[in-house]
Amino acid sequence: MRASLQSRRIRDEVYRQMFRLEAQHPGAEMELAMALLRAWMALCSGPQSASEKPWLKKISPICLKMIESSLRVDNAGAHCPK
Repeated sequence: MRASLQSRRIRDEVYRQMFRLEAQHPGAEMELAMALLRAWMALCSGPQSASEKPWLKKISPICLKMIESSLRVDNAGAHCPK
């Protein structure tokens, strides 16, 4: 039961940060990266590893593409001083 609750919390955090990034909240890129890192760390140290690994392997590339796309858009909109 405890592993299931932790698993739900981890997924909730990752999905919440994905939505924040999609809504263009400031700093959401870093928050999503940190949520993914926490998820991978929990996977390596907890009993839920067998059930969470396929989900993390599936969601991580999606999150990384979202982060990269957001950073490209942010950098493209930056103005160089004249």
